[in-house]
Amino acid sequence: MQINEQTNQNEESVHVLRLHDSLMMRWIYFGIGLTALFMGILGIFLPILPTTPFILLAAGCFARSSERFHVYLLNHRIAGPIIYEWSAHRSIPRRVKRWAYLMMALSFGSSILIVSSYWLKLMLFSLAIVLAIFIWRVPVRDTGVPAQKF
Repeated sequence: MQINEQTNQNEESVHVLRLHDSLMMRWIYFGIGLTALFMGILGIFLPILPTTPFILLAAGCFARSSERFHVYLLNHRIAGPIIYEWSAHRSIPRRVKRWAYLMMALSFGSSILIVSSYWLKLMLFSLAIVLAIFIWRVPVRDTGVPAQKF
C-alpha cells in the first residue's frame, strides 16, 4: 500500500499542469508553446537547430496554457518518455544522449564538409563543441523509468 501511495505522489509531482489564471497569458504561453514545438520539429531535419530543448519548452508552455496539448506531449511515444525523465529526474536516458551525439556528429560533420568558407567551418565546429559540452553536462539515469501515462 505504501509503495502505491509513493508512486502516486511521484506521478503527481511530475504532472506539472497548472493553467495560468489570465486568459491572455494562456494565449501567450500557447503561442510560445506552438512556436517551440514547430522549432523542435524543424530541429529533426535541420542540423544546427536542437530538438529536445524546444520540445521541453513546449511542454512547459502547454502546462500553463492547454491541458489537451500538454497531455498529448506527455503521451507521445517518442517525446513523452524524454519529457517525463526530465520532469521527474532532471536527466535524460543514456540512449537519448548517445542518439544526440550521433545526430550532432552527422549533421555538423556534413555541414562542415559542405560549406566552403573556413570562417563558417570554424563557427560550426565551435557550435558543435559547445553543444557537445552542454549535452555532456546533462545527467544520465541508467535505471530510467518508463514514461507514465497521465
